[in-house]
Amino acid sequence: MNRFTALLKTTLTRLFAAISRFPLTVICLIGATILLCYMVSLHRQPELIVHKLSYTFLVGSFLGVAAQFACERFSRLNQRRLTVYAISTLLIIGYYLILMPAPALSQEVTTRTFVAVAAMFCAFVWVPSYREAADFNQVSLVHFKSALISVLYSAVLAAGCASIIAAVDTLLFNVNEDAYAYTMIIIWVIFAPLYYLSLLPRFNSQEPTDQEFARYSAQYPRFLEILVSYIAIPLVTVFTLVLTAYFIKILFTLKWPSGQLGSMVLAYSAAGLIIYILASLPDNRFTSWYIKLFPKVLVPVVIMQLISVGIRLDAYGITESRYYIALFGLFALLCAVLLSFLPVSKNGLIAVLAACFAILSVVPPIDAFTVSRHSQINRLERMLEAEGLLHDGQITPKSEVSMNLRLETTSILNYLQAREYTRYVAWLPTDFNPYNSNNIKNVLGFEPAYPGLNQENNYFFATLEPQHAVDISGYSIMVHANSHRGAVGVNETPLDFEVGGVKYQMLLERLSEQEVKVVVRTATGQEVIATGLYDFARTISGIGNAPKEALPAEQMSFEVLNQDYKMRIMFQNLNITTGDATDAGVDYGLIILFGVPSR
Repeated sequence: MNRFTALLKTTLTRLFAAISRFPLTVICLIGATILLCYMVSLHRQPELIVHKLSYTFLVGSFLGVAAQFACERFSRLNQRRLTVYAISTLLIIGYYLILMPAPALSQEVTTRTFVAVAAMFCAFVWVPSYREAADFNQVSLVHFKSALISVLYSAVLAAGCASIIAAVDTLLFNVNEDAYAYTMIIIWVIFAPLYYLSLLPRFNSQEPTDQEFARYSAQYPRFLEILVSYIAIPLVTVFTLVLTAYFIKILFTLKWPSGQLGSMVLAYSAAGLIIYILASLPDNRFTSWYIKLFPKVLVPVVIMQLISVGIRLDAYGITESRYYIALFGLFALLCAVLLSFLPVSKNGLIAVLAACFAILSVVPPIDAFTVSRHSQINRLERMLEAEGLLHDGQITPKSEVSMNLRLETTSILNYLQAREYTRYVAWLPTDFNPYNSNNIKNVLGFEPAYPGLNQENNYFFATLEPQHAVDISGYSIMVHANSHRGAVGVNETPLDFEVGGVKYQMLLERLSEQEVKVVVRTATGQEVIATGLYDFARTISGIGNAPKEALPAEQMSFEVLNQDYKMRIMFQNLNITTGDATDAGVDYGLIILFGVPSR
């Protein structure tokens, strides 16, 4: 009992010390916890500002840790700690001000945010070892152990709390089901990060107690040595042999992979480098051979990956995912070359290079999104110029074009529309929407095409899975509707309804045999939200020959947001005929959920 009391006292002391040591991070974690609990309490999609604040608190929590480690490493900054924290706070506010005008948290915003967070993580892991003030390998080991222990303790605590809540709910009285979510949020958003931070010593402190805690924290546990030396390293070795055999196969068949190699080698390189850092401390035969051989083996593996990615880029242009795969390949290649000649004491270069490459990928004009946008627009224009549709920035519509051009043009335009890049294409109308097949036909002269549309008379049918509960919380009305392929040009009767004293109209506009546009307008005719159906419908079918029959609601529905308005489209049944048949088109049976901004 005395040992338990002492352990509890030590844990609480460290937690309180972490709160005073990382005040900005703790404030951001508390803010994130409050927001997440608020989101759970709503039982509906929260306002956009809540998501923006969540992202802001995420960035702030990592920035707070980076600021504190910078103060501990550099005495001049430590003397101006309040100034450092004031600047960090201004940076957090600046990030929020950048997000404020955004109409939605797009993929670009999300990617830039998480890449910036990854760069900050690499920075605060490396900063204590700057100019060898601490051993980078030991610092990394402490972070790894602390994260592992924190996750383990938090998982046990979460399981225990969930069991207690379930027992109270079963044996004593009814417990609100939100209690589970609130408990998990508090454990994983506040306790887990705070406990992780409490296990991190002051690496650069000259105080005897801090130095003793740092030495204790940097001890290499036996279980980890077994895990790294006798499990992880052999697994990496076997995987290396598999990759080697695959590359030999490529040399004999001269057939390069069609995309699956990039992500596989990326995961292999990342895991191999992490294991390389962890293997730098224990001294045994397995780790010694791994340290000597892995960087040299990684060089040809990454070169083959880069060649494969280069072939994909030449054929299909650059997208964000290919950009990051190629960038990580360059990072891994540079690390492998440097580690082949440098001692393990210089492993901090891995973190420095990772942070630099991450920052590089979000700084215009060489960031992933700018480069991808230019690549896809240029690729589209080259194809249109080759077919005679585009000349000197002017489009000459053409109805008879190759199926490959139809497929590629449709794919690229959908990619640009999804990222709101169509405004950068000078020869497209400002209101162009590729999801409306008439838009593509009016501008380019030909119908859009999707994979499989060159097959004749394909047929697909799916229906909503019966007896499936659907969450309708957060929406104001629910409407059942149908639209048949033969109704092109027929004026549908709009549905008039009222929500919160405001009158609206909902209308299904049949634009073609395939496409239907669902529109909600105010009584004055102002469009508040709208979406097409065919683009999502084809993702369900894959334009295949076999019907998928009953599908769950998650696969048969999608949500559209516009400002604070939202609409969820759920297909009750979907009937698609493609090809050259006279009855080609799509019939839709729909459930439409519409929600208005909270007042």
